[in-house]
Amino acid sequence: MVFKKIKPITPGQRQLKLLDKFYLSKKPLLKSNLIGLVNSGGRNSTGRITSFRKGGGHKKLYRKIDFARIDLCGLVLSIEYDPNRSCHVAAVYDKFKDKYNYILAPKGLKVGHIVNSCSNALIRIGHALKLSDIPVGSFIHNISLKPNEKGKIARAAGNYAQLVQKDTSFGKVKLKSGEQRLVPVNCIATLGILSNENHNLVSLGKAGRSRWLNRRPIVRGVAMNPVDHPHGGGEGKTSGGRPSVTPWGKPTKGQPTRRRNNKLIIVHRKKS
Repeated sequence: MVFKKIKPITPGQRQLKLLDKFYLSKKPLLKSNLIGLVNSGGRNSTGRITSFRKGGGHKKLYRKIDFARIDLCGLVLSIEYDPNRSCHVAAVYDKFKDKYNYILAPKGLKVGHIVNSCSNALIRIGHALKLSDIPVGSFIHNISLKPNEKGKIARAAGNYAQLVQKDTSFGKVKLKSGEQRLVPVNCIATLGILSNENHNLVSLGKAGRSRWLNRRPIVRGVAMNPVDHPHGGGEGKTSGGRPSVTPWGKPTKGQPTRRRNNKLIIVHRKKS
């Protein structure tokens, strides 16, 4: 772990902690895999603000990522920063298809490594295999929930899951949250723990840096008026006077938000 050396000459730099990314490529290598990203500012299709904590932010280009990892055999050309996600991405050239792709970069993947998938893959970091071919106890990420679909589980910086058990039909995967769920063994997952595992140690130092990242201020419900939030109002300072709810009156703590009970989830996540 290496932090940037910053001489604090302004108040916003005194508490600032940023990771030094000297090992990353300076510019995106695959220009054809970049597309423009429209910032909605937290507004829906009718123009109403539905997400109150989003808005502003620096303009950025979206990197098209190969989450499916089906029949990929390529050479890692560079490890790059991605402004749209917390983990790093790797630019890969597939010589058999003469195609360039971005993939999620696991910890330990370096320029010059070979990454394979499915039938051609070995038990190495960055290789994607079916759960039936992965040894029990392995750390995995980018796990698909259905065959021939893109990976949907464990895609953030430093994230991973562990394959703890498997049979002829399903594999039991333990997530970092403590949740355990069954995944069909013909689904694809990638070996390794995702890169940039120290992402949570960053301290932004000032409010403006959050605005650059498209994050608006968070206003407490108890600081609002009754017309704006169920916790608002009251003579003097109050702590809400009721269990924590959203601005629309739905409970926010301790109540599951899943719309239906998923039978493939064996153990639910631990409550924080």
